[in-house]
Amino acid sequence: MTAESPVSPIPVGPAGLSSRARRFVEVAGIRVPVQDVRRHRDARIGHGIPAAEVDRVTAFQDRWGGLVLPPAPFYEGGPRILDAGCPEWVPGRGWSFEAGDCRVSMAYGFRIGADGAFGIDAYHWTPLHADMDGWVESLALADHARRWAGTVTRIKGKEVEDLDLGGFKPVPEVRGATDNWWRGEDSLIAVYRGEAVGLEAPQCLEAHIYGGLDEWGLHGG
Repeated sequence: MTAESPVSPIPVGPAGLSSRARRFVEVAGIRVPVQDVRRHRDARIGHGIPAAEVDRVTAFQDRWGGLVLPPAPFYEGGPRILDAGCPEWVPGRGWSFEAGDCRVSMAYGFRIGADGAFGIDAYHWTPLHADMDGWVESLALADHARRWAGTVTRIKGKEVEDLDLGGFKPVPEVRGATDNWWRGEDSLIAVYRGEAVGLEAPQCLEAHIYGGLDEWGLHGG
């Protein structure tokens, strides 16, 4: 994929995603041209960036580069366009790179960490999901739950800490780190801790409760 080559605006859901997430990418997403990171490979290696890190950026761009998805329900909508930046070394954290520009001016950016986690770089690095796939799975699940839920309730701060998650199980495909999704008998709960942790701002803790879901609403896709 290069900025000069024709790019189909209709994306293909990458292999390895759930059918729900692939459908979300293909129906709700579009693909736009982005930078050809391969042309910078030799120059970046010449400037001391390890070849493995340069190749990690290329792999991200091949899988996600140019994908535009609907706004996320939190984090001011998430990245505007998924587009890998140049790898950067941070002492104590290792190599990481930008995952895409923010939609609005934010106190943090979206990055891929040294271990492949997707997260926010705020006062300190805060992984949200174990990888980019997990973030996309969370967007797809939010879109699905919103369409099928009988009720959607948002709670903040201490109310989130007081949530009783007994009887709920983590939704595995979202690969939760700081953020996570929980599935119960007739409801799904998304817990967004990233801003609260990354900005050291407990008041930013938020959860979305999707209630009144039938079997398809809970597991569809």
